[in-house]
Amino acid sequence: TPGNISNVLLQTSINGVLAVGMTFVILTGGIDLSVGSVVALAGIVSASFATTSSTAAIYGAPYPVAIPLVVGVLVGVICGALSGLIVSYFAVPAFVTTLGMLSAARGLTLIYGGGRPVPALTPEFRWIGTGHILGIPAPVIILAIIFGLAWWILTRTRFGRYIYAVGGNAHAAKTSGIDVVRIRFSVYVISAGLAGVAGMLLSARTGSALPQAGIAYELDAIAAVVIGGTSLSGGIGRITGTLIGALIIGVMNNGLDLMGIQSYYQQVLKGALIVGAVMLDQKRSYGA
Repeated sequence: TPGNISNVLLQTSINGVLAVGMTFVILTGGIDLSVGSVVALAGIVSASFATTSSTAAIYGAPYPVAIPLVVGVLVGVICGALSGLIVSYFAVPAFVTTLGMLSAARGLTLIYGGGRPVPALTPEFRWIGTGHILGIPAPVIILAIIFGLAWWILTRTRFGRYIYAVGGNAHAAKTSGIDVVRIRFSVYVISAGLAGVAGMLLSARTGSALPQAGIAYELDAIAAVVIGGTSLSGGIGRITGTLIGALIIGVMNNGLDLMGIQSYYQQVLKGALIVGAVMLDQKRSYGA
């Protein structure tokens, strides 16, 4: 039904935003396991600037809606800059670096909020998660804008071509004069910045920021990217494929919910999808 289609798009929007950022990282041959924790941290910090609760608010809150929105993105950008700095400048494997950030960001979330949710968000802030424009949910429009910008960057700009070059062969890219360190640093900033956006969308949708938000969200984002055809070895993939992958996961989750299948079985199926997609990617690469 049209109502259910709208619901699927709404449910896909947050994972879609995360998956777009994850695509930038995976195209360079990296991985970002921290996005779920960054979702929680950015959500709870931005919410503390947009709540009317006297116990959970930062001093002077609630602030005009632009302030918490900027704060949420900045939290993500700072987390991404730290990860990108360690990966690109100190050559620490992305898996180890972002696994550490996953733990650190989750801990900072619990420290910042004292382990408690931030309720009573202002209507202006909640609009980004619950509002509509011409009948279309605001999160869907935000996803469409982010997707459009990402498509333009990856297909129409020098920066986008450099991302593919670094993922295809970092040594050759460096020999060609591409600043590999800067490219790798930038993609982690983009990924975590979009995780900050996703964190605010999630808080706005639910009406409160939860310290346990975003758990395992990185798996859905990686699944969407891999199912969409982006190679985990880097250098191959399209942002349109990522969007299709996110929609496939959204439709699958929605269909399984409508069929009354428990979430535990859904996790098993999702894991099988990820493994199957990676196997297909390996077979394609081997065949090439």
